Amino acid sequence: MTMDTLVETTFGKLRGAVGEGIHSFKGIPYAQSTAGEARFMPPLKPETWPDVRDALTLGPQAPQPERPIRPANAWIRDTTPTGEDCLVLNVYTPAVNDGGKRPVMVWMHGGGYFTGSGGATGLDGSNLARRGDVVVVTLNHRLNAFGFSDLSDFGDERFADAGNAGMLDIVMALEWVRDNIGNFGGDAGNVTVFGQSGGGSKVAVLMTMPSAKGLFHKAVMQSSSSHLRLATQENASRAGRQLLSELGLDDAAALQHAPTDRMLEGYAAAVAANYGNDSFRPVVDGRSILNHPFDLDSPDLASDIPLLIGSCETEKSFYDITLDPAKLPMTSEQLHAQVKRFVGIDDAQTRDLIADYTDRRGEISGRDLFNVLSSDHMYRRNAVAAAEIKSKQGGAPAYLYEFTWKTPVLDGMLKTPHTLCIPFVFGNVEIAREFTGTGPEQTVLMDTVMETWLAFARTGNPNNARLPDWSPYDASDRTTMIFDNECGPIKDPKREDRLTINACPKFISDQQWSAAA
Repeated sequence: MTMDTLVETTFGKLRGAVGEGIHSFKGIPYAQSTAGEARFMPPLKPETWPDVRDALTLGPQAPQPERPIRPANAWIRDTTPTGEDCLVLNVYTPAVNDGGKRPVMVWMHGGGYFTGSGGATGLDGSNLARRGDVVVVTLNHRLNAFGFSDLSDFGDERFADAGNAGMLDIVMALEWVRDNIGNFGGDAGNVTVFGQSGGGSKVAVLMTMPSAKGLFHKAVMQSSSSHLRLATQENASRAGRQLLSELGLDDAAALQHAPTDRMLEGYAAAVAANYGNDSFRPVVDGRSILNHPFDLDSPDLASDIPLLIGSCETEKSFYDITLDPAKLPMTSEQLHAQVKRFVGIDDAQTRDLIADYTDRRGEISGRDLFNVLSSDHMYRRNAVAAAEIKSKQGGAPAYLYEFTWKTPVLDGMLKTPHTLCIPFVFGNVEIAREFTGTGPEQTVLMDTVMETWLAFARTGNPNNARLPDWSPYDASDRTTMIFDNECGPIKDPKREDRLTINACPKFISDQQWSAAA
C-alpha cells in the first residue's frame, strides 16, 4: 500500500509517496527552468511555492539526442519527456522528519556530457536506501550544447559560464542537498558523490571546483574514461563557433531563442564536423574550473576526499548490444584496423600490441580481444592513473577495483560490459535482469557490492564483512579488489597488460573514442 508523506524544504512543502518502507520524492526542482533567457546562464534557485507540491513523478530529462533501446539496455534508459525545465532531483529515504543523520549518496548519471538521466528505472534508489539505511539522491542537469557550449569568443560577458553550465547545475543540486537533506533524514555533513561513466567524470570535475568544496565528503568513480583531461579552451571555443555556424547565427544571444530540436541538430552537426563530443564538455575556464582533475601541479581541493575508483574488464562490449549479430565477428584485418585507429599507433605497433595481448590469452575471438584491449586503453589505464595520482597526493586514500564478473545474457557475448556495475551497486539486478541475468550468483555479488559501497559512504573505507581485507592503493604494490564470484584483492593484477597499454599513446578524448566506435 502506498501512502503520502510530507516534507518541508526551503522552497515549500513536498508531498511524496511511501511504499515498502521507503519514502520517495521525485521531480523536485532544485533550480528554475533553463529555457529562453535562462539558456546558458548559471542556474537560479527555484521560486517558493505556497501550497503543498506533489513530488510523485519524475521530472523532464535534459534535451538530448535519442539513443537506441534494446531489452538489455532498457533499464538504463529514461523514457520520460525532455525539456529545459530539467533541473530536478529525486530522493529515496527510509524516514523523514526524524532527526536522522543517515549517510547521503548523490548519483551522477552516465551518458558522457551529452545524454542520460537520473530517472532511469535501474537508478531507482529504493533498494540501496533500504539496505543501507542511507538517503539516495539522483538528479538531472543540462547536457550537450545546452550545458557545455563555450561561447566565450563572442565577447558577451553574460555567457562567460556557458561552457560549464551543466556542472554549475550539479553544484546547485549539492547546495540543495546541503540545505534540505536534514528533513529527509540525511546528514549534510556526510555526503558521497558517486557516478558511472560520464557520471564518474563529473565526480572528478567536482573535485576541482572551488564552489563544490565542502558540499561532499567522499567520491566514487565507476568506469570513467575521460576524467584526467577536460576540454581545452581552444577546442571548446571552436565547437561553440561551429554550433552557431550550423544554425546560421552569428550572435550567441540568438542561440537562446533557437528551438530545442534545432539546437540538437546543430549540436549533432558540430560533432560530426570532427569537433567531437569532447569539445562539448567541462572546460578549464579560469572561473568555475581552474585546472584539470588529478593535476599534481595544481592546488588539491580534494585532499581530504577518500576515493573509490575502478572499471569493468570489457567496458567496450556494452556497445555490442546494438550491433547486428552478423557484424559481431571481427576478422584479423578488421581487428588490426580497429586497434590501429583506436589506440593511434602505426601498423608495426598494432601487430605487436595484438600479438602481446593474444599471447597471454590463447584462444580468443577478434571481437573479444578488441573489447579487452580497448577497455584497458580507454578505461582501466585512466582508473589506475587516477588512483596512483591520488595516492601520491598523500591525503585521503584511494581504493582501486576491477569488475570481472561476466553476465550470462545474450549467450555470454557481453562478458563484463560498461554499466554492469550499476545494478549491483543499486541493488537492482532484478530490474536489469535482461542485462545481468538472475540467480544465486547475481544475488551474492549484489549483496557484496552494495555492502562495499555502503561501507565507503559511511566511513570512507570500503572494507566490510563480505570482503577480505582491502588496503588503499599504492604504487608499490598496486592492490586492486576484484569483484567476481570470488572477490579478493590482487597486487598489480594483469601487470603485463598494464605495462603494454601504458606504452601506447594516452587515450585523449571522446573524439578519439567516437572515431573508433
